[in-house]
Amino acid sequence: MPIPLVNSIASWFLKKRIHQMELFIKYPHDVQKELLRNLLTKAKNTEFGKRYNFEEINSYETFRERVPIQKYEDYEGVIERSRKGETNIFWPTPIKWFAKSSGTTNAKSKFIPVSEDSLEDCHYAAGKDLLCIYLNNNPQSQLFTGKSLRLGGSKEIYRENGTSYGDLSAILIDNMPFWAEFSSTPSNEVSLMHDWEYKMQAIVNETIKEKVSSLAGVPSWMLVLLNNVLETTGKEELFEVWPNLEVYFHGGVSFQPYASQYQKILPKEDFRYYEIYNASEGFFACQDHNDSKDLLLMLDYGIFYEFIPMDEYGTENEKAIPLSEVEIDKNYAVVITTNAGLWRYKIGDTVRFTDTNPYRIKVSGRTKHHINVFGEELIIENAEAALKKVSLVTNCEIVDYTVAPVFMEGKEKGAHEWMIEFKTPPKDFDNFKYQLDRALQEVNSDYEAKRYNNMTLRMPTVHQARKNLFYDWLKKHNKVGGQHKVPRLSNSRNYLEELFELNSFRVS
Repeated sequence: MPIPLVNSIASWFLKKRIHQMELFIKYPHDVQKELLRNLLTKAKNTEFGKRYNFEEINSYETFRERVPIQKYEDYEGVIERSRKGETNIFWPTPIKWFAKSSGTTNAKSKFIPVSEDSLEDCHYAAGKDLLCIYLNNNPQSQLFTGKSLRLGGSKEIYRENGTSYGDLSAILIDNMPFWAEFSSTPSNEVSLMHDWEYKMQAIVNETIKEKVSSLAGVPSWMLVLLNNVLETTGKEELFEVWPNLEVYFHGGVSFQPYASQYQKILPKEDFRYYEIYNASEGFFACQDHNDSKDLLLMLDYGIFYEFIPMDEYGTENEKAIPLSEVEIDKNYAVVITTNAGLWRYKIGDTVRFTDTNPYRIKVSGRTKHHINVFGEELIIENAEAALKKVSLVTNCEIVDYTVAPVFMEGKEKGAHEWMIEFKTPPKDFDNFKYQLDRALQEVNSDYEAKRYNNMTLRMPTVHQARKNLFYDWLKKHNKVGGQHKVPRLSNSRNYLEELFELNSFRVS
């Protein structure tokens, strides 16, 4: 298809879609209320609809009182029934697809329902929106002169009882419309390969022959792929391989720890990075301006949002609030009701609002991935902000990390123990530890209070991981590829102790 024609089609769609986006930006609460009403109406004759009498729910207050907040364990039984072919349990249309997620907070696999509605009105709608937003912000873009290099998960699609399950990215690729498949690389056959290491080389071999204009995937695994591309081609930077490369659409994990490494292999100042926030449960937010640091919450993808203040999360006072009641700079756990039949479901993520007109967020971490053993309430956002500062001060590059508590014993105070894999280690580890401790105190006042005069916490301990330690841990646990990562923060020492066993040495 000629590029001018593609741009014209995109321009037409953009104008139509921008008007719809303006509606939810201008009338966010009306859009969300109507969306909830539509979800309840559509599912009123399902098993869930009859159990909670959806037909009689005519306000958010009644919805909140009648339908309980649920986590995956509460859903597991009905999801298993749905996977075996039962229908009309939590959503009226048959659920043919389940996104398999091993989850980093739970050892067992999760199977998240993916309905036709969520595929079309959420995941694929978001993909089209993202392209339109990017083109609107970059009218001189030559995006359609090349292909998008997509990096999906490594799981196969398994079929049983008339339903299918696999990594979300594999489901999206397997159901992708022809126009998207035509403009993507590698081929579906290569994208859906099961063996991750063999697949990586196959992707390199196929894509270095293509004209690539954009990248899409999780930063950690994309970096591995791109370094393999440079190694195979003998080039120093990616523009020598793909001269028309102009944007990287990324999500799944925080980009911040990898930013400096990407800048080295993509050194053009006008190269764009666009962040998205999605998961197996849905597509939630995306960057809508060049260089913005927060994400626009998308309110018309068939997802109704509620939020639990993290200072109440897990307590007897826990209560979800609607979008209209959120406050800027407060940390919230996300609760969603979706067009795939998840009702008031805790997804396990935490966000912080940076604006309420329109609603913009930053992903701040996971509900179970924080350290609060000593009242310090350290979240991933704090850890990564501190590491960014320290990396600049000590001129080091970080590949991956995890943190666990050192529990108080006798008169010995507690501490945080870090395992960090460096691409470029700091020259002075004592200074690195000092700067890390200082940076953590700057970004987290609770941590600062606990560190005052070593009252509760002493100086953190830092260990240098051997090369590929985190990769080897993921491989050992069959979590290579996709959005898998070693948990960054934990209130237990389990992950850290496993890493110590795999590590051949400790450097304190």
